[in-house]
Amino acid sequence: MADEQLKEQGAGGKIRNLTGKQKLVISIVAATLSSFAITVNGLMNIQEIYRNVAFLGFLLILTFLLYPPRKNSLKSRFQLSDVILTLIGIVGVMYIFFSYTTIHVERASQPILQDYVFAVITILVLLEASRRAIGIFIPLLSGLALIYALFGPYFPGMFGHAGFSLERLMYRIYMTTEGIFGMTLSIASTYIVLFILFGAFLNASGASKLFNDLAVAIAGQRRGGPAHVAVLTSALTGSLNGSAVANVATTGSFTIPLMKSIGLKPRFAAAVESTASTGGMIMPPIMGAAAFIMAGFLGVSYTVIVFAAIIPTFLYYLALIISIHIEAKKQGLKGLNKDSIPQVWEVLKSRGALLLPIIVVLVALIMGRTPLYAGFAGIILAIVASWLTTEKENRINLTKFLNALIDGGKGSVQVGIACASVGIIIAVVTMTGLGSTIAYNIISIAGGNLWVILLMVMITCIVLSMGLPSTALYIVVAVTVAPALIEAGVNPVAAHLFVFWFGVLSNITPPVALASYTAAGIARADAMKTSWTALKIALPGFIIPFMIAYNPIMVMQSSTGEPISILNVIVTLVTGGVGVFAFSVATNNYLTAKLNIPETVAFFATAFLLIKPGLLTDLSGITILIAVLVFHSLKGRQKNKRTSVA
Repeated sequence: MADEQLKEQGAGGKIRNLTGKQKLVISIVAATLSSFAITVNGLMNIQEIYRNVAFLGFLLILTFLLYPPRKNSLKSRFQLSDVILTLIGIVGVMYIFFSYTTIHVERASQPILQDYVFAVITILVLLEASRRAIGIFIPLLSGLALIYALFGPYFPGMFGHAGFSLERLMYRIYMTTEGIFGMTLSIASTYIVLFILFGAFLNASGASKLFNDLAVAIAGQRRGGPAHVAVLTSALTGSLNGSAVANVATTGSFTIPLMKSIGLKPRFAAAVESTASTGGMIMPPIMGAAAFIMAGFLGVSYTVIVFAAIIPTFLYYLALIISIHIEAKKQGLKGLNKDSIPQVWEVLKSRGALLLPIIVVLVALIMGRTPLYAGFAGIILAIVASWLTTEKENRINLTKFLNALIDGGKGSVQVGIACASVGIIIAVVTMTGLGSTIAYNIISIAGGNLWVILLMVMITCIVLSMGLPSTALYIVVAVTVAPALIEAGVNPVAAHLFVFWFGVLSNITPPVALASYTAAGIARADAMKTSWTALKIALPGFIIPFMIAYNPIMVMQSSTGEPISILNVIVTLVTGGVGVFAFSVATNNYLTAKLNIPETVAFFATAFLLIKPGLLTDLSGITILIAVLVFHSLKGRQKNKRTSVA
């Protein structure tokens, strides 16, 4: 991930534009972090706690030296406070690195005063690093979690608990693998960092330009072609980088001007890019690195999560393509000029080898290889493939290799710091049973009605996820509200994908629609109007999680525990596609002409009937759809006859 992208991705502010020796320091630390990740994950065996501690140490150095204390303070030099916090962070993590065995073996897990002192210092430094890198929400939520753990007896009703001493809380969070050095940081220091490096090497090989050119070649001539290009490009790149905002900043600088060039309004162009980039976070196989954490939470293989996301993601992008086509039809727009569009074969002939790393990664995962194996294979093949292209500038030489290590190290900062910080929340939720309490109360308030439970969880996920990158938002909603859905009888994989989905959609949901605001800035459009337009385009995507909750076959899961059949998958895909089509037409209020009120109601009815699986609801929905399509067609013919007579 290049510096230009990183400067736009920080929810907590842009990174410093360092020069000279200070830039060199950052480059050395970032490259060392990447080299460390490659070494400990592939070339040597190191105990989990020590790997996580060292990884967090690198992250803290990069955070305080890259991110200024305030958003509007982009001074190009380190400040004294940054150096002091960096040193304190290093001391804090090094203390547990060298004392962990002493605490748990020599002292039989009996901490002393200085252990607690270093615990408090390290946690405070981590919260400040989190504030700088990803914004105020995660440290605020972590702070509230700490207060909740300490002052449990003072909380009212069912949320009250016996409370925990400061010593016990610090021990759990800092001195065990159940807090900041726990599962989430383990996933960040293994799978996530390797796939971030994979993305960095792909980017260095020129794969991003390949994605753009292929998208133009495939969809450029279609009605509203550049908008379809934006969808394809953003879907491919978004799965890797894990940030809708970074995805918009990367692909939007190319796709938004292209969309405007054929006559699409700036607001609509920005909305298309933001919705497409947001979808990249739920796009297999990487899903913005959240797939690895989801697999860890559910205790299933990574491949299960990848296959679970295929049908829902296909339906999401189908909805976007339908909305784009309808809008282009409304405006009478055409695609790009044939002469300006590259040929697919020519693109593949010159740079098609760059698709090999992605294909190999997918094949390795499908064959049951570990994500670590797939990630290493992808990195090596990205380097090899760059030398198989006909364009010399794509080849990864020593300079590009080092730059990829640097970009990978920098790109790991936000997700790594987020994973460490939410370890505090996970520890508190586990200690207090907060997840079970929230689940019980949601079910109680909803009276056990699944539809109401789903609506409550949807709203909660959108609110809790505002402004967070994919990994952080998933962890937050997974530990707080996913248990409510599982308790209500929703399949666990479907429940976790449901909460993650709505967390992702917070990027385009007003009032904190960061992806929409970023796209609006590029398009020079009104930010709030852009976010509402994006919401309208993506609205069919809001019914897909409900389909998932009612029909686990959509996520390749069986409600009975028996193997699912191909026929069931096909029926689910067809009925889901029909439902998304109907909802897209209804929300755009247009098919071949503007809809009247009964037609709009009929299309909405079709969509809602197809949410819940069942022969009666499916047949009813499809019957209504056929009837309204026939009516709409006859209405159009009558209008054409009247026009021709006149």
